[in-house]
Amino acid sequence: MPDATDADGLPVGQVSTRLGVTVRALHHWDEIGLARPSLRTAAGYRLYTAGDLERLHRIVIYREIGLGLDRIRAVLDDSATDVPGALRAQRTQVAERIDRLQQLGAGLDRMIDAHERGLLLTAEQQAAIFGPQWDPDGPARARQRWGDTTQWRQYAERSASRGPEEWQAIADSVAALDRALADAMDAGVTPGSPEAGQLVERHREVFASYFPLTRQMQVCLGRMYEADPAFAAHYDGIRAGLATWFRRIVDAEARAHGIDPDTATWE
Repeated sequence: MPDATDADGLPVGQVSTRLGVTVRALHHWDEIGLARPSLRTAAGYRLYTAGDLERLHRIVIYREIGLGLDRIRAVLDDSATDVPGALRAQRTQVAERIDRLQQLGAGLDRMIDAHERGLLLTAEQQAAIFGPQWDPDGPARARQRWGDTTQWRQYAERSASRGPEEWQAIADSVAALDRALADAMDAGVTPGSPEAGQLVERHREVFASYFPLTRQMQVCLGRMYEADPAFAAHYDGIRAGLATWFRRIVDAEARAHGIDPDTATWE
């Protein structure tokens, strides 16, 4: 490789800036013989000529469209390589990648909407699934109240993947549980009994559609169902006293598992 002065070519730092690649990448391409500088200074520093830059431009372009270095070398140096065929194959891969990214973008949009709205259903869909008494503004109030919690994030991530059919199945499960609770209270099922324990476990399983529910968290929910006017109205509207009865069976099951309901916290 002939020696030269700096005026005969560009040093590696300037080439790096001009092409938007790292000096390390240029050194690597030199070491593997993919793009070697044609000149050296008397001190041994690399200098890239106009011809070297042209080759480097092509390498950068091919790398940006996803060709590996070995494939780039073949495209540049192997006269037997079907360059249009190689580029068409790469174009197919790029198109597939774009399609995957578009799907990912759509999924991210749904995830953002779910975090901000809770339910990705229209007001009409909500009424059809949850009943005419359903308040479509409820999810917005829930976000204001619990939007900074881990449970809201878990709920939103599940909501993002659900459509009307999935929500209908969940609504049916909740309605069936409410009927089972009311029937059990009417039948005189007592807190701490095996029948009551089964209902408490069923409640945790159904509620897991929204987010994982620990026993301590369930105790906190039982308190809220009894104390919060909106929740109490829902349960007592099914059966008078159902909110208090449900809180009692949850507390009894918590005690059976070594949890003091009076000191239980949301964890």
